Formats: sequence, structure tokens, C-alpha cells
Amino acid sequence: MEMPSISRGRALAYGALALVLLTLGGKALLGGSHPAGPPAAGLRGDTILEAEPAEAPELVVHVVGAVRQPGLYRLPDGSRVDDAIAEAGGPTGKALLAGVNLASPVADGQQIVVPSRGRASPASAGAEAGAATPGGRVHLNTATLEELDALPGVGPVTAQRILDYREQKGAFQSVDELDAVSGIGPARLEQLRELVDL
Repeated sequence: MEMPSISRGRALAYGALALVLLTLGGKALLGGSHPAGPPAAGLRGDTILEAEPAEAPELVVHVVGAVRQPGLYRLPDGSRVDDAIAEAGGPTGKALLAGVNLASPVADGQQIVVPSRGRASPASAGAEAGAATPGGRVHLNTATLEELDALPGVGPVTAQRILDYREQKGAFQSVDELDAVSGIGPARLEQLRELVDL
């Protein structure tokens, strides 16, 4: 029994079809090894996005005293005292900036007190037990608990109330504000008037 013969043209057509199928199959196989590339780039992007929030820590500081807007402020890490004062609206006309280190780095939770110009010199304001120094006055906006406690008629409890008042209300703008501190009445205020300053 004779097998039907395939014409030369048909054989060429089958060959071309086989070549096309092999080419497409090869591309499919080679193309299948590359899809891992884009997801890797996506993972790289996800890693960068997750790292960004940790790179911006903030500091919270309390700016009081002779500034235009006393209060709590958030500052970027690495800020200076000068930046904190600028955030609080800048110094007032009565600010004694010589008593503040504007270049000092700010720490989280720090209170920055900008003193006002007063009749007392900065040296007397910083003197230990200023009330005991002849002619010296205790600076209400920078005095420590010990310095306030050394004033006549002011014990540790009242001294702490003065510090609490200063922290809550900001720097004293007038010696008369002492009258608003619990434990200091008009008579005590008159006694302290010549011993304290701003």
C-alpha cells in the first residue's frame, strides 16, 4: 500500500509553522524568568516608605518669659534655643537676650525662659542667695527654689508656688504679680518689693 506523498510546498509550510511555534515557545520560556524583577523593585520601594517615619523625631519645648506667644512648641531634632524663641513669635521689646544662650541645642521637655530687662544687673540675678547680698535682688524669672526660699517670709512651700506660677503663667511681667501667688498677700508683697526684680 502506497503512502500519500507530501508536496514540497506543504512540507515547507509545516516547517515554517514549526519554526514559529518554537520561536513563540522560546519567548514564553525566556519571558517567564523575568517577572521577578518588578516585584523586587516594589519591595525596595516598600522598604524606603517604611523607613521614612522614623527619620523625623520631634522635640517638645516650653517657651516662657519675654516672648510674644509663650507656650508649648514642637521642633525638629537638632534645633537651637534661637529656633524655639522664633517659634514663640520672637522676643518682646523687654527681652534680655544676653541672659539666654541662643546657640544652645534644645532638649526634649526643656523649658526655655527668656528673662525681661530689669533694674538688677545680670550678675546680681545669678548671685547665690541674692537676697542676702547687700543691694542684690533675686530675679523672679530665673531664681531657683533655694534663692526664693532664702527671701524673708518665703518658705519652701511658697517658693515652690512661685515656681509653679512661673511655669503655668510664664515669666513675671511685674513684681505686683506676686500678689496672685497663694501665700503672698499685700503686706508680704510690700516686704519683698525691694528684694526681688525682673
